[in-house]
Amino acid sequence: MKPLVSIIMGSTSDLPVMEKAARLLEEMQVPFEMNALSAHRTPAEVEAFAAGAQGRGLRVIIAGAGMAAALPGVIAASTTLPVIGVPIKGMLDGLDALLSIVQMPPGIPVATVGVNGAQNAAILAVEMLALGDEGLAARLSAYKTNLKEKIVKANAELSEVKYQFKTN
Repeated sequence: MKPLVSIIMGSTSDLPVMEKAARLLEEMQVPFEMNALSAHRTPAEVEAFAAGAQGRGLRVIIAGAGMAAALPGVIAASTTLPVIGVPIKGMLDGLDALLSIVQMPPGIPVATVGVNGAQNAAILAVEMLALGDEGLAARLSAYKTNLKEKIVKANAELSEVKYQFKTN
């Protein structure tokens, strides 16, 4: 089994956030790999990873980083694969990481999800892959239908909550 998605984090301290992407990819039956690479501490390794990613069969890269958050942009600079950046909350409630990932120069796009939004990054990666995979598209559709059903159920349960001035 060869990975289609690569989950990259700046350090293993990012794992509690990035494992949400891994869980979603696992649920969707999408082969993936996970690695810790730092744009600042292992720049040569990051560049080699990004330059060789497509040749290894990867289709999408999810890169999470906090603070200066250079990792997604550095990866995007060395590959034509789509890169999805996950800003990780650290300093400034993650605003610093968010701005670092969103403010890419022309020609080096990085799709960006919300702070600590690794699950949404995985969903976006699955949506990209599902364009050419009917089985994956069906699993994704079922996943989204289940999200809807959870809210419908929660709303029905909410109707049972009583307050003196609640009108529904």
